Formats: sequence, C-alpha cells, structure tokens
Amino acid sequence: MVFAHGTGLLCMLALAFITREPVPSHAALLWGVAAGLTGGFGLVSLYRALAIGQMGINAPVAAVITGALPVVFGIWKQGFPAPIQIAGFFIALIAIWLIALPNGELGRPRGLGLAVCAGIGFGFYLICSNQAAAEAVYWPLVSSRAASIVEMLLVVTIVGKPWKPSSSLLPYMLIAGSLDSGGNALFMYAVRHGRLDVATVLSSLYPASTVLLARIVLKERISRWQMAGIVAALIAVPLIASR
Repeated sequence: MVFAHGTGLLCMLALAFITREPVPSHAALLWGVAAGLTGGFGLVSLYRALAIGQMGINAPVAAVITGALPVVFGIWKQGFPAPIQIAGFFIALIAIWLIALPNGELGRPRGLGLAVCAGIGFGFYLICSNQAAAEAVYWPLVSSRAASIVEMLLVVTIVGKPWKPSSSLLPYMLIAGSLDSGGNALFMYAVRHGRLDVATVLSSLYPASTVLLARIVLKERISRWQMAGIVAALIAVPLIASR
C-alpha cells in the first residue's frame, strides 16, 4: 500500500503539473484527504481479504457494497436516472450477486467481513471523490494519496511488524499504484461529465474481469452461476451507458 500509493502520488503530481491544472479550493483538497483516508481503509481491508480468502468471492462482495452507497447518494443529489439505466442497474446488481456466489465452499468464506469493510470504505471514497471532482481531478488525487500514505505509515508503526516487501515485488507494486491512480482519475472525469450513480455502477462491474483473471492466473474455478453473472454484466453495461 505505501509503495503503491507512493507511486500513485508521483503519477498524479506529475499529471497535475503537465496539464497545468489550477490548484482547487481548500474544500476540494479536504474532500481529497477524506477520500484518501476512507479509500486507504477500504484497500487495506480488501488486500487482507484477498490474502486470506478467495479472490473470486471477496472482490465481488466488496464491489456490491461499494456500488450501493454512492448510488443512493447519487439518486438523492441528482434524482432518478432514465428508465433504461435503472433497468441496467438491476441487471448489474444481479450480475454482481451471481459473480459473488460462493464456489462450492461450505460455511462463510474467509475474509468476508473484511470484504464488507472494504466495500464501505470504497463507497465513501467514491462519494468524497465525487465532491472533490467538482473543482479538479489531479490535485484532489494528490491530497488523497498523501493522506492514504500517512495513514498506512501510521498503521505500519502501530502494528509493529516487518513491512518492507522483497525487491521482487517492486514491479507489481509500481504497476498496481499506477493502474489504481489512473482508474481513480478516470472515475473523477466520469463524475465531472456524468452521473455519480452511473459511473459507480459501471466501475463496480470490475469483479467480472477480476474473476476471469483469478481463473487464468490463480486457476480458481468459475461456476456456471458466476459465468452467468459475467454475461449479465456485459448486458448491463450498454444499458447503463445509454442516455
């Protein structure tokens, strides 16, 4: 987390200077800080959930909760979307639920509580990012990443366990930090030009690709229900994206 978000901080700082984005108000930067703190909490919870449990279960569960909070907030702030988009929302929720079905595992999957915490943290992260995006994109992400790095360093200090990863993991951390920050920047652009609930539900469909990658890379089995969920996600995307 520290190394990945440090990479993201440098990427966003560079983009802020390259694009010559004006420094926004203190309120926007503080929304960025709030996003960083809640997002950092969510990401640590998700990483731990993925480490101790099954990626194909915990990642989708986190995504379901991540999507719920911003959708409610978006409808409250912007009103209901078009009927065809609402239909896409329902199909998307069904898709995420199907993808999240346990894969033949008895009892409660390990790490499920952490996945719920991750979803709550990510949900508030998206809401705070939406508030900050009204003025800027890159500078709020700079304050967000700075806050999350400080948060992670405090966690490292409190836990008191060895935290420096091996050098062989450095490329993965750099890639993760760059992709994570790039995705966050694209989300903020999306909410600047569209609705929060639409951008949230579309971004919450990422478990489809996560499950497929878990199958290819980690050799996790995909059930028929999960495959049906992936197909439903492909149907929901054009409906949600329509106007």
